Amino acid sequence: MLHTYVKKILKARVYDVAIETPVDEMPALSERFGNRILLKREDLQPVFSFKLRGAYNKISQLSEEQLKRGVITASAGNHAQGVALTGKKLGIQPIIVMPRTTPPIKVNSVKARGGKVVLHGDTFDEASAHSKKLAKEKNMVYVHPFDDPDVIAGQGTVGMEILRQVNGPLDAVFVPVGGGGLLAGIAAYIRYVRPDVKIIGVESEESACMKWALEKNRRITLPEVGIFADGVAVAQAGKETFKVIRECVDEIVTVSTDEICAAIKDIFNDTRSIAEPAGALSTAGLKKYVEREGIKGQTLISIDSGANVNFDRLRHIAERAELGEKGEAILAVTIPEKPGSFKQFCAALGKRNITEFNYRYADDNDAHVFVGVQLREGDAERREIIDGLIAQEYPVVDMTDNEMAKLHVRHLMGGHAPATNNEIIFRFEFPERPGALMKFLQTLGQRWNISLFHYRNHGAAYGRVMVGFQVEAKEKKLAHEFFEKIGYPYKEETGNPAYQTFLG
Repeated sequence: MLHTYVKKILKARVYDVAIETPVDEMPALSERFGNRILLKREDLQPVFSFKLRGAYNKISQLSEEQLKRGVITASAGNHAQGVALTGKKLGIQPIIVMPRTTPPIKVNSVKARGGKVVLHGDTFDEASAHSKKLAKEKNMVYVHPFDDPDVIAGQGTVGMEILRQVNGPLDAVFVPVGGGGLLAGIAAYIRYVRPDVKIIGVESEESACMKWALEKNRRITLPEVGIFADGVAVAQAGKETFKVIRECVDEIVTVSTDEICAAIKDIFNDTRSIAEPAGALSTAGLKKYVEREGIKGQTLISIDSGANVNFDRLRHIAERAELGEKGEAILAVTIPEKPGSFKQFCAALGKRNITEFNYRYADDNDAHVFVGVQLREGDAERREIIDGLIAQEYPVVDMTDNEMAKLHVRHLMGGHAPATNNEIIFRFEFPERPGALMKFLQTLGQRWNISLFHYRNHGAAYGRVMVGFQVEAKEKKLAHEFFEKIGYPYKEETGNPAYQTFLG
């Protein structure tokens, strides 16, 4: 199988439209981690993503009769731009079905390159199902974004370039994974030519379909897919890609949203370029792997797979980057409600930079403070701060990894509400688009009184809402049954210490 893919990669037609992208040194990241860390700059392609390679290699090999029938595909954005540019080059207008949650920068780019866009569904898999239905109805040629040998071969040219460009030793290559096309192509080539090089895929924790498939030894479909890293938001790995990856890849590493945001910042610091979340995925995985294994003195390369990110999403990325690189601790601390307490508490923190300080009067005895502290030495310093405060008899709750605290409570310091002793708290997620909040409110209905509400649109693909309802104890089960039926992902947070400390 591998020699077949190597032949296809060597013959792949990609350079009619794609460029051989450079490999950049990452000096700051290399020094920090004690390894030579490199970055393959696929964000510099004409469509700002590697996807152009596979799209062009596939479509350019279609017969004249197939081109006349028309080309259709589904994409979360980057493959769509590759197909659109390919269509422009070959004189056809492809149809591209995209999820309604696709960032506008990607939708507009596809239209600008002559593609006909159809928006359908909230996820790639919903868009994909619709595109296949249209392909059958219109007798068009369906171009799969990743699960096709010619697409895989086109993406595999990235691996061919890496081996040609990296002089000297190369210990490991880190590759982002959605459906697996890029990883399969790179892995097939490098495993055949340089079997000594480790090949490590990196997935978002919110869409780790390939990792699950490898663990179960069969392709599975994820029940839910997070789309912060929309370029890899796939619920099921490809059949062909899974076959190649199972044979060629050493392991899959998963990373969190915060770790992705920290990697975006790392790439910016070293290259002054801005990667999209999926584009920074493999750099986040590289960092996590190095920390886990404790390796030093090796040559490691990750792939910046794309730069198609909405500008307004950057505020969310910047906000979470400090947490992702363990540069901030978020603490709930109880201090005495008396003059001089704040000054004494700040003295207890020492000469550290305070990133956030929220407080609201609760009663005459105690004050609950929500404080962010900048860290220079990561988790070790965070533990040192907490231990120091406890030693001085300050009650402390560490909220650094508390999603509710990070998403809502830090922006909603309204104080306690004694009259709402029958209040229960839920967090909901819904696809972000114009009118989405109103639709969400209409769906909730009016059965229970809303006692607390926090929503913040910060450029993420999903809207996140925290809602308090006044629900009698006998109706609590009915509330859960109702929220199951309305279909939005939700979680009860009434017992969350962030709520109990500051709002409950």
